[in-house]
Amino acid sequence: MAEDQLTQAHGAIEPNEKERVLRDARAYRLARVQEQLRQHQCPAILLYDPVNIRYATDTSNMQVWAGRNPARYVMVFADGRIVAWEFHSSEHVWDGLDLNVELRGAMSWTFFNAGHEAERRAQTWGAEIVDVFRKHAPDNSVLAVDRLDPFGTAYLEKQGITLLDGQALMETARLIKSDSELVLIGESLRTAERGIARMRRELRPGVTENDIWANLHFENIRNGGEWIETRLLASGDRTNPWMHECSSRVLQAGDLLAFDTDMVGPNGYCSDISRTWLVGDSRPSDEQRKLYELAYAQVHFNMDFLRPGMTFREFSDKAWKIPEQYVKNRYCCLAHGIGMVDEYPSIAHSVDWESAGYDGVFEAGMTVCVESYIGAEGGTQGVKLEQQVVLTGNGCVSLTDCSFETDWL
Repeated sequence: MAEDQLTQAHGAIEPNEKERVLRDARAYRLARVQEQLRQHQCPAILLYDPVNIRYATDTSNMQVWAGRNPARYVMVFADGRIVAWEFHSSEHVWDGLDLNVELRGAMSWTFFNAGHEAERRAQTWGAEIVDVFRKHAPDNSVLAVDRLDPFGTAYLEKQGITLLDGQALMETARLIKSDSELVLIGESLRTAERGIARMRRELRPGVTENDIWANLHFENIRNGGEWIETRLLASGDRTNPWMHECSSRVLQAGDLLAFDTDMVGPNGYCSDISRTWLVGDSRPSDEQRKLYELAYAQVHFNMDFLRPGMTFREFSDKAWKIPEQYVKNRYCCLAHGIGMVDEYPSIAHSVDWESAGYDGVFEAGMTVCVESYIGAEGGTQGVKLEQQVVLTGNGCVSLTDCSFETDWL
C-alpha cells in the first residue's frame, strides 16, 4: 500500500482526480467479486443486498428503502457480464457506468407489492432468473445468492439450482481495500469529521441529544453523504449501559456525552468513529477521567499490537484486559471490519470466544474499527471510543485525525 495513497486518504480529492479514483475503485471491486466466483467454481451471484449491489456495480437506488423492500436485484457473472433488474423507471441510475450490463424490469413479490399473489409472482420471477442463469451458464447449476425470500428459494431449488451462500462470498470480496477505495473512504471520513466538529461547536447545556445528533446528519447530507445506520448518542446516566439511542433529553453541565457515528457518507463508504465529551466548561470529575483513561488505553493498546498475519484468536487472547468491574458492560466486540458498512470480521472478546468467536487472519489492506466501552456494572456513566484504521505491513494506521481528550489523561 503506497504511502502517498494513505496521505491522500487524509486529504480532499482533487476534482480532476475523482473520476479516475471512482473508475479504478469500480474496476477493482467488480474484479474482486469475479475472483470469489471463480474460487468457488460458481458462475454467477444473485445480489439483493443494496450494499452488495453498490459494491459490485456502484449503482445506488433508495438504499435504506431497498434494504427492506427487495425491489431491485442484479446477477453478476464470473466473466464480468451483469444482468440487472431495476426498480420501476429507474434505469437512469446506471447512466455513465462502463459496465457490460443488460437492464430489465424488476419484479417484487412482497405482500406490499403482490398481496395474496406473492407465490405466483415468485414463480414468474423464478422462471426468468433460471432462464437468464442457464442462458449464460448452461453447464453449471450452482448460483450464489446473498439474500432471498422463502418463495424464491423454494422455486430455484425445485428447478435444480444449487444455492451457495453469497453473503459470505461478498463479505470476503469486500475484505481488502484498494488504494482508490482508501481515497473514497477518506472523503467519507472528512465529511464525518466536519459533522463531528459541528456537533462539538453546538455542544452546550440546555440543548437536547437530538439537537446535537442532527448536526452530523446535516453535514453528511450537505456533503453528498447517504444515511446513518444508528442513532447512538447518549448523555448523563444514559451513557451506562451503552446502546441508548439519542432522545429529547436535555444536556446538563458536567454530563458525559458519547456517540458512535455509523455514518454512510459520500461514495457509499461508512465512517465509524466514537468519541466521548464533557458538556459545559468544567473539568471532568475523577471518575470521568478514570473511565476515559481506561477506554483510551484499551483502544490504543489494541491498535499498537494489531498486525497483518495475526489470527483473530491471537488478537482476542492478547487484547487489553478489561478490569473486572467493567467486564459485564463491555462492548459487543473488540474490533470489526468496516467498508461500505460494518463488515467481516467481528472479533469476539476472549470471554465470549466459545459462544461468539471464529478464527481467521488479519491481512494488509483490511480496514478495521477498534472498539472500547468502559462503564461499571450498576454505574451511572460510561465512555465509548472507537478508531477507524487500515492495516499495513507496519501495523495499524489511523484513517481519521479526529482528536481524543488527551488532556483528561
